[in-house]
Amino acid sequence: MTNDTWGQVRDGLIKAVGQNNFVTWIEPLRLIDLDGGIARFEAPTKFMRDWVMRHFGEHIRAHLAQSGQTVDRVEFLVSGPRPVPIARVAEAPARNRLPSAPPRTGEEADLPGAPLDPRFTFDSFVVGKPNELAHAAARRVAEGGTTTFNPLFLYGGVGLGKTHLMHAIAHELRTGRPDLRVLYLSAEQFMYRFIQALREKQIMDFKEMFRAVDVLMVDDVQFIAGKDSTQEEFFHTFNALVDQNKQIVISADRAPGEIKDLEERIKSRLQCGLVVDLHPTDYELRLGILQQKAEAYRARHGGLEMADGILEFLAHRITTNVRVLEGALTRLFAFASLVGREITLDLAQDCLADILRASERKITIEEIQRKVAEHYNIRLSDMIGPKRMRTIARPRQIAMYLAKNMTTRSLPEIGRRFGGRDHTTIMHGIRKIEELKGSDSQLSEDLSLLRRLLES
Repeated sequence: MTNDTWGQVRDGLIKAVGQNNFVTWIEPLRLIDLDGGIARFEAPTKFMRDWVMRHFGEHIRAHLAQSGQTVDRVEFLVSGPRPVPIARVAEAPARNRLPSAPPRTGEEADLPGAPLDPRFTFDSFVVGKPNELAHAAARRVAEGGTTTFNPLFLYGGVGLGKTHLMHAIAHELRTGRPDLRVLYLSAEQFMYRFIQALREKQIMDFKEMFRAVDVLMVDDVQFIAGKDSTQEEFFHTFNALVDQNKQIVISADRAPGEIKDLEERIKSRLQCGLVVDLHPTDYELRLGILQQKAEAYRARHGGLEMADGILEFLAHRITTNVRVLEGALTRLFAFASLVGREITLDLAQDCLADILRASERKITIEEIQRKVAEHYNIRLSDMIGPKRMRTIARPRQIAMYLAKNMTTRSLPEIGRRFGGRDHTTIMHGIRKIEELKGSDSQLSEDLSLLRRLLES
């Protein structure tokens, strides 16, 4: 069989069974040979073998036959030293030899999950203070041994490295522990497969597949919140794996207790393990990421003319997330290469004008309150509470003053964020600080320091 012929068969199968079904169930198969009218395929797991035989065996036989091959029977085997044939379709004599396919890699032979990005490894993950605990925990899981925490729950905003660490764990396990069955997928894919199993009345096969893994990794678990049946199955899958001492790794955009419409029993289970927050990047981490990316570019493309201070400028100005930061540098490299110019500060500002505008620091009232409370060593609850003693009232007025001068919020809105105070109270606090800062040098220094901290 030629590549063109298999291409026709592939296209026909995609149209017949759908792209998702093809990628999930048929693409992982390996065609061993086509001899004597028998097409033999190898499946990576017993579950996949049984599922394909029941649902897609005749589709595969028919499309092979339509391509001009003499195929009267299809057999499906399971990967291993002594595979057992289990599916047979029709009978007729014929001979048509197909060369053996190359051996499958460990990753290809694993359970059908979401594809892994080859760029997302531990080697390419830049470690800094905001993510060092998450990195250490991920490394521990990637060793493949027994951990003292289960599950590992990683959470944080967009572009902070959750998915990168998930992929890195899976890559490391598949390389260092090929004996383990590792399944990585998104919560959306988990739900899709569960619904498909319900529709096809194959829920026991679904349970068998997910309970047979050694490491289950589910990305963006907040997606199943509010979806009752999926949450029910996820809960039982979670319990079954934990009872077998199988490792679970979960990621989400917020902490378990903050995921709205997620069942309390699931929140409780998720909080029993190690819950790690990937904090927003700081300047040092952003600079490290840019330096690594610049070095990788030079290694691939040779010399790169860049004025001093460019990476520092980008690390200071682009604070949203790592994806935006890396995208900005990629654009800058491409632009400089196309126009054949050195990357200067002027070129960077012109080329990245839209990103720099969108990434301008937006300070919140809550952030101001937290920084002021930390600086004066008072509780945040007292900052917005009713207490009027000077040690609390003065920091509160400073926070009001900074909120007025460093945000675009109106006085009534600032009042609401300070425990529902009237806007006249806010005005009084602001005026008081304006009067004092000219005569009180310590207060003036405190204001300058707080501004720098908030703007950094």
